[in-house]
Amino acid sequence: MLVTERLILRGWREQDLVPFAQMNADPEVMEHFPSTLTREQSDAMVARISDGLREHGFGLWAVEVRESGEFAGFTGLVWQRFEAHFTPAVEVGWRLARGAWGHGYATEAATAALDHGFGPAGLGWIVSMTARTNLRSQAVMRRLGMTRDPREDFDHPKLEVGSPLRSHVLYRLTAGAWRERRAL
Repeated sequence: MLVTERLILRGWREQDLVPFAQMNADPEVMEHFPSTLTREQSDAMVARISDGLREHGFGLWAVEVRESGEFAGFTGLVWQRFEAHFTPAVEVGWRLARGAWGHGYATEAATAALDHGFGPAGLGWIVSMTARTNLRSQAVMRRLGMTRDPREDFDHPKLEVGSPLRSHVLYRLTAGAWRERRAL
């Protein structure tokens, strides 16, 4: 479990399944993904995420708002192993329910995930990626101090040719750059 000023990043609970499925069925939340998810797909995703947390000691944690106990989404670190010039790599990622947008939760939670990744997990570098059209997530990546070299942008191999979401941007952050940023 990771704790920030306003959030708790923790393992998944049975009571997270319904709000997680509702979030994954929201077309606005899923705008930059190929499709919304059914309840079954959403539950299967939680099972895979939970397996990853147990296997690696890090993963995509459920995010809870400390003050209210409300489920806000997920944030964390996940191995990406699809075929690309930068893989295998650990990605910092997030998905928040629409009601959690605009509060700075993505940046706050991702900061805690990066602290864990560059601290206890001992990672040397972490990436983040999103569809070129996802400007909100790119803004979070920049707030985290991640940098983008447009020459590293790529077409996501898991998305169909012709999909408007296939073109992805890649941001990177090294442990050294993170430590320098946190020391300021």
